[in-house]
Amino acid sequence: MPMPEISRRHLLRSAGAAALAATAAASGALSSASSAASSAASSAAASASSAVARVVRGTTLAGVIRKGPVANPLGYRTLVAGAGEKHLVRTDLGLAAKKGRGRRRKGLLAFAQLSDIHVVDAQSPLRVEWVDRWDDEDAENGPTGLLASSYRAHEMLAAHIADSMVRRINSIGKGPVTGKPLALAVQTGDNSDNSQRNEIRWNIDVLDGGEVRVDSGDPEKWEGVADLDPDHYDIHYWHPDGAPAGADADRARSRYGFPSVPGLLDAARRPFTAEGLKMPWISAFGNHDGLVQGNFPTSIEGLNAVATGSTKVISPPENVTKLEVLLALKSGKVAEILQKVIAAPGARTVTPDEDRRLLSRAEVVAEHFTTSSKPVGHGFTATNRAQGTAYYTHDRGRVRFVVLDSVNTAGEQNGSLDQAQFAWLKTVLKKAKRDKKYVVVCSHHPSTSMTNNTGGGRVLAADIMEVLLANPVVVAWVNGHTHSNHVWPRLVKANKKKNKGRGFWEINTASHIDWPQQARLVEIADNKDGTLSIFTTMVDHGGPVTPGTDLSDTHALAAWGRELAANDWHERSSSHEGTRQDRNVELIIRNPLG
Repeated sequence: MPMPEISRRHLLRSAGAAALAATAAASGALSSASSAASSAASSAAASASSAVARVVRGTTLAGVIRKGPVANPLGYRTLVAGAGEKHLVRTDLGLAAKKGRGRRRKGLLAFAQLSDIHVVDAQSPLRVEWVDRWDDEDAENGPTGLLASSYRAHEMLAAHIADSMVRRINSIGKGPVTGKPLALAVQTGDNSDNSQRNEIRWNIDVLDGGEVRVDSGDPEKWEGVADLDPDHYDIHYWHPDGAPAGADADRARSRYGFPSVPGLLDAARRPFTAEGLKMPWISAFGNHDGLVQGNFPTSIEGLNAVATGSTKVISPPENVTKLEVLLALKSGKVAEILQKVIAAPGARTVTPDEDRRLLSRAEVVAEHFTTSSKPVGHGFTATNRAQGTAYYTHDRGRVRFVVLDSVNTAGEQNGSLDQAQFAWLKTVLKKAKRDKKYVVVCSHHPSTSMTNNTGGGRVLAADIMEVLLANPVVVAWVNGHTHSNHVWPRLVKANKKKNKGRGFWEINTASHIDWPQQARLVEIADNKDGTLSIFTTMVDHGGPVTPGTDLSDTHALAAWGRELAANDWHERSSSHEGTRQDRNVELIIRNPLG
């Protein structure tokens, strides 16, 4: 059984258990045939022979942005434009890629997937950047590997990265293989970072288009860990404007070779005009959309008061230890530890902001009905709004999107389904078969992260996979959460001859917040030979490869966001790009309706 594929950029991935020397339990049971195929067959099945795609500028068919050579003795890397990548053919489900399919092929649908945008209010008092230092390589007792997602040097640029990606997807407009117009875009969760109302709105407003200002608190200045307040300057954070007079350079510059980018904070706060998606878009609910820091229920007493209040912790006090924080977070006593550090000298007074208030799931859903783009609600229905649920179906031609809410609002970052939703899922899949619809399942969490039984009674990976595999109209499951690119074959047990080639493809896409900051285009085509081809093509956002001194537009700011993400000192050895088999691929599957 495969172990969970979990990104190290998720705060407290196992609620601190690893740091407390607890034994990690294997979970997320999947089909044994599926896991065997995922590891053994994929390399043998992939080849470079595919129908010729249009080499579309902005897709990675034309060129891929890669990490370049080390730019200074401290290991900081600039980025370079590399060669494009053709589609690899994958036949891991046991069906051959038949000759001549390119001539016969009929496009059914093309859409874009955006995942893990993480629009961040980087000035919020509810941010816990101060725990990030305990995952530095020279931290006391070594890094935990659990706290590194609490701070990113570039996080104030997330909305600008999103706008740059929207502009790039708009400019592409069509599937590069089928030429079908992009019918819609799907957000697969973690659209915001901390369940705050302002973050939710910024995300919606970027996708809608129009003026957006990613700023909170004092409208005249930045108030956070990155500014030059001399009384609270802390070398553990990157300060783009340099250092206060007489202060040492921060560790980002002195240890990791980061540059200075004067004016970046003001540029990030400046209003900009978002282009908005030129296609309908729908959205899934992610753990960062529904839980504080992606882990803790928004209903915990005291958290909302911290979010909207006037005290922001910059540096942890000496009398608070790493172990104490991990124990508090593991037990869910996050409000208690926050109150302790807020009362210490490492906190500063900032401008309070009611728009930072935490939202419930029902309130997040309701925000999607205040929109200037289509569809109103962005997939969420009047029933979702009334009942506080976040799962639904959405039809586009012959394809039915079944969008799941995989967030356990009892807490912890991994996913699962409640019993009512599971019963609904079985019903809608049967109906899709009667309606002769191809089904694309969308959720935030992949199957490998459907392991969260907090509160009890949750439906986990094995049961979800069994239901999906029992319904042959399911052709793909599209998701995010890991911040990495993966494509997994999911097979019906192959010991029955009639099941040969049956299953679906699970497509897991990287984030906008961490390197490589990519989205994915998905095209479904009927090969007219009893098979479908599902093409996936990675997209880099529109920021220039090399950032410059001009900070006047979102592409320019997004370029800095990407280069800084590539140099995150906790992520320098990451492989979020995935392998060639996880990026530009043609996935062969039996046509369940052919």
